[in-house]
Amino acid sequence: MWPRVNGLRAMELGTPDGMRAELNALVLAGRKTTTTGLLADYAKESEHLEHPGERLALLDDHGRPVAVIEITGIEVLPFDAVTWEHAHAEGEGFTSLDDWRAGHRRYWHALGTTAEDRTPVVCLAFRLVREAPDGGDG
Repeated sequence: MWPRVNGLRAMELGTPDGMRAELNALVLAGRKTTTTGLLADYAKESEHLEHPGERLALLDDHGRPVAVIEITGIEVLPFDAVTWEHAHAEGEGFTSLDDWRAGHRRYWHALGTTAEDRTPVVCLAFRLVREAPDGGDG
């Protein structure tokens, strides 16, 4: 099960090795408004999919909230059907869909998962609701 913070499900972007701080900074700057996860991870964690209007606590490396985000859209697609619009909105500097796919395959491979073209992924769109005051509860 994913963490809960002050009654909200939590979102932890990337991994806690500098990557999460970088991704959170992109969210706080308004440059990252989408993210992509593996559908299989939801089943592994016994989690249901997010839904439009749901608010999530965005966490830092230490499980502290840095912001509250609101889901504005969700799609479950095969990995090879993700659009450039979604990939570009991740805000991570990918230059093409091929670049985005290669980056995500490397990331998931490092976590022990292989992403094939038909692997189901969850494409989330979100907006920043508010930053957590001084690392507070958002």
